[in-house]
Amino acid sequence: MQTILLNGWAASPDAWSLCAAAKGASLFSYLDQLDGRPEAALAAAPDGAALVGWSMGGSGALRLACRFPEKIRGLVLLAATPRMMEEKETGWRGMSPRRLKALEFGLKATHGEGFFGVPDGKPNPYRMDSDANLARGLDYLRATDLRAALEQLARTGALRRTPVFIFQSERDGIVRAENAAYLQRIFPHAVVELLPGGEHALPILIPEKIDAAVAAIRSRR
Repeated sequence: MQTILLNGWAASPDAWSLCAAAKGASLFSYLDQLDGRPEAALAAAPDGAALVGWSMGGSGALRLACRFPEKIRGLVLLAATPRMMEEKETGWRGMSPRRLKALEFGLKATHGEGFFGVPDGKPNPYRMDSDANLARGLDYLRATDLRAALEQLARTGALRRTPVFIFQSERDGIVRAENAAYLQRIFPHAVVELLPGGEHALPILIPEKIDAAVAAIRSRR
């Protein structure tokens, strides 16, 4: 079984440097995701894959689960959301356009350190990229809405016996904690853990929990 890691927007491979599960896994950047490379890898995986997605990569994991449910052997969703942007008319809790712009500024000013929440003593998982690449990722974050596809997936019950782990910081200002509750409605059998604090960089905050979740998925083969 393959393990596929889907990185967050503007994140470097260092985001996964503390995760033992990253060894031997296929890691896809946010640009890889925009170019459809994880879809090709999953379609070609003979035994399916465990998907581990963080932030924008969590959205990518959800998209893959909707498109290729028969290939999914497990999901580990880290600060994952089907819809990044807030919707005042529906009450959906997300980011305002102003805060998304501030996120871009914070990355360019500090390489993400401090703005996203990097715990003391941990590597900074973010990196600067070209303005054009960053803009492509931001366009994805603004436009993507997977809720209808996820609700259809839930109705089919295609993943009702597939292990799902959801990790979310309680005060994450980028992906709101309400996303975990929404995803638990989609995957009612999921293991959900709300983490104290507001850190967004979960791969460097809870690598041991990610490793345990991936191990649990792989043990079901």
